[in-house]
Amino acid sequence: MPITFELCPGRMIGGNNPCFIIAEIGQNHQGDVEIAKKMIKLSKEAGADCAKFQKSELEFKFNKRALERPYDSKHSWGKTYGEHKRHLEFSHEQYRELQKYAKEVGIFFTASGMDEMAVQFLHDLDVPFIKVASLDTNNFPYLEKTAKHGRPMVVSSGMQSMETMRRVYQTVKKHNQNFCILQCTSAYPVKAEDVNLRVITEYQKEFPDIPIGYSGHETGICISVGAVALGAKVVERHVTLDKTWKGNDHEASLDFSELAELVRSIRTVEQAMGTGAKTMLPCEVQCYDKLGKCIVAKTAIPKNTILTLDMMSVKAGYPKGIPAEDLFELVGKKITADVGEDESITQDMVDKYVKKAKF
Repeated sequence: MPITFELCPGRMIGGNNPCFIIAEIGQNHQGDVEIAKKMIKLSKEAGADCAKFQKSELEFKFNKRALERPYDSKHSWGKTYGEHKRHLEFSHEQYRELQKYAKEVGIFFTASGMDEMAVQFLHDLDVPFIKVASLDTNNFPYLEKTAKHGRPMVVSSGMQSMETMRRVYQTVKKHNQNFCILQCTSAYPVKAEDVNLRVITEYQKEFPDIPIGYSGHETGICISVGAVALGAKVVERHVTLDKTWKGNDHEASLDFSELAELVRSIRTVEQAMGTGAKTMLPCEVQCYDKLGKCIVAKTAIPKNTILTLDMMSVKAGYPKGIPAEDLFELVGKKITADVGEDESITQDMVDKYVKKAKF
């Protein structure tokens, strides 16, 4: 069983704890703090556990030429890539404002730290955990410094190999026990055939002492629900107010009605997972009493007869007789009362028969 740990104050993940659901607002707020606040509130109302953003210190994330290059995409917010990114980047003070608002709303608040300085800021901000985006998962100096902060970590694995993820696990584990890895495919939106949910089970085998989760970029909710059925303990999905808005992530995002349905579906699947113990449940007794097969006398059987197989058959009988699965156990046992043809053979009619518990 994977270990459990406290990802956020009072909120354990892993083991039999409920799946932790992250509403990834990212930069789908269009650079507007009021839109961001609305999305935080709607995330809470939909039932998500956490509202998450993306924080960058642009001069540490990009080199100068990357920021200065022309950016004429239909998603652009400026003439250069730097202008575009600056439009979408909230200041430190705006982050404090959003953190305060999330606390008022009653939802956990954090962000992906997109460079080492952003991680330092988030650590100083005292977020409950740091998200490592897929693009930094193979950035081992970054991983090591982030792990050394001692704050819980959620690490996505888009674009990586299993060999790289083993190194990631070893690097983080050396400094920080409280982390989980998410299966992820970095395409927006991702096609179903590229999701590769079976990686979740492979991660569970490779890293049995940490929780495993799923970060999805597909459309709809069914694949994310499937991830939970496979054992994902964290699910992260992008959210948006409008899938047609400017920005690469909107098309691969859920609207808030879909997020609410995802939360409901995950909670239903969690209830349905059960204990793994297979037995007749109390809710099945009514059906069993009405339709369950039992052993009846094929012909009249006098008292003190030693039972043979050809004396008995299996039918839905009334009153309920000995269960069908015990047919062969009755062979060679003695009948202690007269049994009429087609009558149920009950427990008290057979010498030395002990009825097995059904539930």
